[in-house]
Amino acid sequence: MKLIRNLLALIGLVTVIAVAYGYSRMSDFDPGFLATYGEFGAKLLETGDPGVSMMWAEQVDEGLTAEEVIESLKSLATERNFLFVGESPFYKQVKAITGEDYRYVNFLSFCDARVGKRMLEYRDQYSGFMPCRIALVEDNDGRLWLYSMNLDIMIYGGKKLPDDLKADALRVRDTIKAMMAGAAKGEF
Repeated sequence: MKLIRNLLALIGLVTVIAVAYGYSRMSDFDPGFLATYGEFGAKLLETGDPGVSMMWAEQVDEGLTAEEVIESLKSLATERNFLFVGESPFYKQVKAITGEDYRYVNFLSFCDARVGKRMLEYRDQYSGFMPCRIALVEDNDGRLWLYSMNLDIMIYGGKKLPDDLKADALRVRDTIKAMMAGAAKGEF
């Protein structure tokens, strides 16, 4: 009996130390940290796919063409002081290499250079999030979708960003989401 009591006491002590250590390490983390990873984890458990869990998706309204969606994205970007900085028509690259037609997949890049500069001055690794990309993808059923990386993981997923940088990052995130939602409906 004494052995069991001592073992349980040891387990309790280790648990208290682990919780205290974890709390002390997380005190510098953004307050949205747990919610962000909670959403990611819930989506991961639902889909079983980390790629799906890390992306935003908007289905494009039926009847809109890829060209109309691209023009909408460009217009919405300009309206929000975002630069359209390039596109990579993946479907053309696949055809050039394989000789076979491929479903429509195009990567469009947008940037707010001022915010990008500030992000890079904060941490070079944030270059991996730049420029902001929106993929326009025709699924296997012929429907168009818009996809982009969930920027909440960069914004809330670790140590707190400086307040002014976080405000800029939130504005970029909100702009990308608004562009996707608007372009999916063909707004200009």
